[in-house]
Amino acid sequence: MCRRVAAQARTVSRNKSRRYFRPRSDHSAEEIAQRCPPPSRSSAVLRSFPSRWTAAGLRTPTLRVRWRRPDAAPRTQRAKRCGEPMTCMSSPQGPAPRPRAARPFSVVVAIDFGTTSSGYAFSFTQDPETIHMMRWEGGDPGVANQKSPTCLLLTPELRFHSFGFAARDSYHDLDPEEARHWLYFDKFKMKIHSISDLTMETELEAVSGRRVRAIEVFAHALRFFREHALKEVKDQSSSVLQENEVRWVITVPAVWRQPAKQFMREAAYLAGLVSPESPDQLLIALEPEAASIYCRKLRMHQVIDLSARPIANGTDVDGSRLFDSGFRQAREQLRKARHSRTFLVESGTGELWSEMQTGDRYMVVDCGGGTVDLTVHQIEQPQGTLKELYKASGGPYGAVGVDLAFEAMLCHIFGADFIESFKAKRPAAWVDLSIAFEARKRTAAPGRANAINISLPFSFIDFYKRHCGQSVETALRRSNMNIVKWSSQGMLRLTPEAMNELFQPTINNIVKHIEELMKKQEVQGVRFLFLVGGFAESPMLQQAVQGALGRSCRIIIPQDVGLTILKGAVLFGLDPTVVRVRRCPLTYGVGVLNRFVAGRHPRDKLLVKEGREWCTDILDRFVAADQSVALGEVVRRSYTPARPGQRKIIINIYCSATDDVVYITDPGVRKCGAITLDLPEAPVGTPATERREIRATMQFGDTEIKVTAVDVATNRSVRAAIDFLSN
Repeated sequence: MCRRVAAQARTVSRNKSRRYFRPRSDHSAEEIAQRCPPPSRSSAVLRSFPSRWTAAGLRTPTLRVRWRRPDAAPRTQRAKRCGEPMTCMSSPQGPAPRPRAARPFSVVVAIDFGTTSSGYAFSFTQDPETIHMMRWEGGDPGVANQKSPTCLLLTPELRFHSFGFAARDSYHDLDPEEARHWLYFDKFKMKIHSISDLTMETELEAVSGRRVRAIEVFAHALRFFREHALKEVKDQSSSVLQENEVRWVITVPAVWRQPAKQFMREAAYLAGLVSPESPDQLLIALEPEAASIYCRKLRMHQVIDLSARPIANGTDVDGSRLFDSGFRQAREQLRKARHSRTFLVESGTGELWSEMQTGDRYMVVDCGGGTVDLTVHQIEQPQGTLKELYKASGGPYGAVGVDLAFEAMLCHIFGADFIESFKAKRPAAWVDLSIAFEARKRTAAPGRANAINISLPFSFIDFYKRHCGQSVETALRRSNMNIVKWSSQGMLRLTPEAMNELFQPTINNIVKHIEELMKKQEVQGVRFLFLVGGFAESPMLQQAVQGALGRSCRIIIPQDVGLTILKGAVLFGLDPTVVRVRRCPLTYGVGVLNRFVAGRHPRDKLLVKEGREWCTDILDRFVAADQSVALGEVVRRSYTPARPGQRKIIINIYCSATDDVVYITDPGVRKCGAITLDLPEAPVGTPATERREIRATMQFGDTEIKVTAVDVATNRSVRAAIDFLSN
């Protein structure tokens, strides 16, 4: 008969101590199958077992569940039995009418929260072709930067002090003993990606070693952007704006898991950007996707086409330096742009896109400070919408990898114990050394012949002599690192060979990942590769990508490569429907019971109840990994409390990186969250014995998984949420 499904409200332990739900049998298998033809499931109702089937006799709220497709056939018809697991409705084939983008907001503010640097920009919905960029004073004297370092300074009492250049300079000016009590956070965004069990209680460690809740660190940073941006918006606006007229967009890496995305949303709530009661006022934008949206607007004079001229050994065939000249041009354009606070975008698509036809594929490689994200899109003409062809991929291959390689080099020369001691006892000096290397590594280029000088803080030289009883020069000589020299002026001289060693491991990971992705069937035939993100400014990376992939596709770099994501995030906030089809990165489902089938189901999954045999631990899928999900596509299910007076329904969600899982106990399957439905008071006059139906709609086509619910009897909204941070 048709596979029946039941939500598993709570997992306690294996078999007898795990609580399950069983389906009711008041409809025939044919009727059930007809109401939901494959691949979607039609109707199933879930009911809890009596308390003796729960762990240690614990009594928990019970529920029943059923679902149907809105286009289900009448129950009187007959059809074949449903044999496929429940998934989201299949994506429409070919171009579909594009949803009209509603614009209830007056302004869109996008925050590009990066690992190394951050910034924001905004655009008024009445003038969407103008993007207002923010300028930050700090860093090099007289330079107006359009991004600020992602660093935060808290007082010893854990109060906010400053962000960006101000935080960096203030921490630098602190007395060394006083600095040990302050909390300075730098490049802290990467922690959210690397922590596998992220929760609201996860802590971050400051440079001084003190720890504080990560959610508070991120909230401080976002609150700073909120106050800064609202002041700028009000200065630019000709009318009085209410805060509910502002739509906020926060960028995150596409490879981030759902808990990390939810974490950023919770931090935005805590920072006061939006209220949890108005979740649609905040959009989470995927960084490579935002870059792709902006690249649609590019004109030919706004890009550097590395494939336009043949190269040999890093130079043009005529001997001129391709990378040096190209990036001099890009830096000059960016320098001029920094004196303007507005940026004009094309009303349609750019000239580059005029060469593309429906079905053409291109790849966006976002090389940031912490991660590298890759996404593959297909242009849909004439709508100009985008379709994701392969689920986002990437890894921790950002520019921070070069910084870590430099730290490893210092450990090799001076000893890991000394470096750890120096970081703990002279934290401000360590930050100074990191800043010095950050500035100098940007000058590294394949054709550079002379060494790069890195100034060592005096406290480093002095601390090493007192700690180890010898000079820095002696340590360098004993390390036998011939590629690093010592200058009598107190500087490390890194030869071109040394810089190459620092860059190559990270660059090799990036190139290898791109090459492996290019071999996928869905990715073959890519015409353009757009290289974006702050790390994309590096000529070292540019030469490696061009040398490995320049013959298979055109390598394109926007001249304002570091601002590509920020501008695209604004465009995404103005029209979130521009990406019409996305790929689901994971398989999501719930644990259910099915009728036990001998020979197909393992005996250790057998559960006998009231004379019937059930198979436990089956994963019923909402969506499968790498499944195409169109914008607006939903999974609809109806939930019914099993007893009168029940106030809450909780259903556990499981996920897996593969699409061939069968049981929630399979390798790689883990509980990742829960759906919570709060039940309102029953309408006056409702019989106590009458079952209430709560119809839930789960949407997977956006950058986040969303759930909404309605009480069918009253047609009122029910509070519904998916929690990925409670584990």
